[in-house]
Amino acid sequence: MATDVPQERTIRIGKVNVGLLGFDYALNLVLQQENISDTEAMHFLYETVKKQNYIPPGSEELYKEALRNEYLRAKNQSGKTMQELTIRVLGKPCVSCSKLGTIAIEVLQKMNIAADVENIHDPDEIYRFGIINAPALIINNQVKCAGRLPSESEVEQWIKDALDGNG
Repeated sequence: MATDVPQERTIRIGKVNVGLLGFDYALNLVLQQENISDTEAMHFLYETVKKQNYIPPGSEELYKEALRNEYLRAKNQSGKTMQELTIRVLGKPCVSCSKLGTIAIEVLQKMNIAADVENIHDPDEIYRFGIINAPALIINNQVKCAGRLPSESEVEQWIKDALDGNG
């Protein structure tokens, strides 16, 4: 993979997930800075991201808030070993997709783990993940299954692997 090609990173801005080109690169640059305030870091991230991405008029403050939160999360994570867990359930609001969401939440409760769980019903957003068959489960931006309902033990193993950094 070429290092000069900006990679896309999906972050939550307001109520939607947005793919931002060059965000990880900008974040790494700002994390290397010593004696930089959180506000300065947020402005640097915003100005850098704005050069490569379309930011709709009127949503600048939402973007700034989201970038600041991502910066603070990365800054606080730098000394911690615990990894953030993001789970996405993709599919139309049907019985199978709802069941997959229920399984994921039950497994998290059983394991006593907190995670950001999101249900995505918008077909355009689902296709952006490369999903054709629903339901689908994505853990930390990795597709774990699509087109079938996994067992609780499978979901539990995928979560353990994600927390261990193995997937």
